[in-house]
Amino acid sequence: MAKFQEIPAQSLIGKVAEELKKNGAVKVPEWAMFAKTGAHTTRPPTQTDWWYLRAAALLRKIAVRGPVGTEKLRVVYGGRKRRGHKPAEFRKAGGSAIRKVLQQLQTAGYVKYKDKGIKKGRIITSQGLSFLDKAAKAVKVEKKE
Repeated sequence: MAKFQEIPAQSLIGKVAEELKKNGAVKVPEWAMFAKTGAHTTRPPTQTDWWYLRAAALLRKIAVRGPVGTEKLRVVYGGRKRRGHKPAEFRKAGGSAIRKVLQQLQTAGYVKYKDKGIKKGRIITSQGLSFLDKAAKAVKVEKKE
C-alpha cells in the first residue's frame, strides 16, 4: 500500500483536493473568491478551486509537520512584499482562510487540536491519515496506467 510520503506533493495535493470536493467535507465561503490570501499578494487567487487546493495542502502539511498552529502555517504560506523603491520584505499570509480551512477539516474529522504538552496545535487523526493514504494509492494506480 502506498503511503502519502512516497508520492510527490503536487500530484497528491491535486488528488486530495478532488476528493475533498467530492465528499463535501470542505465548503468554499462566499467571500473566498474576492479575498487576497495575504498582505504580500496584489490580487485574489485566479484558480476557481483554490480553496480545495489550500485545504489539501494544509492537510498534507499537518501530517508532515506534526502539531502545527495557525501562526506557523501563516509563515509557511507567506511571501515577499514588494514595496516600490524600498527593499522587499517578508509578510505572513492571511490567517482567516487558513483558520477557516482548519476548522472545516476539524469538523470533518481529519484533524484534531492537541493542547497538552510542549507543542500545541492541530495534528492529523487516523481518519485523516487513511484519507491521505487512499489518495496516495489512487495517484499511484493512475501513474501505472
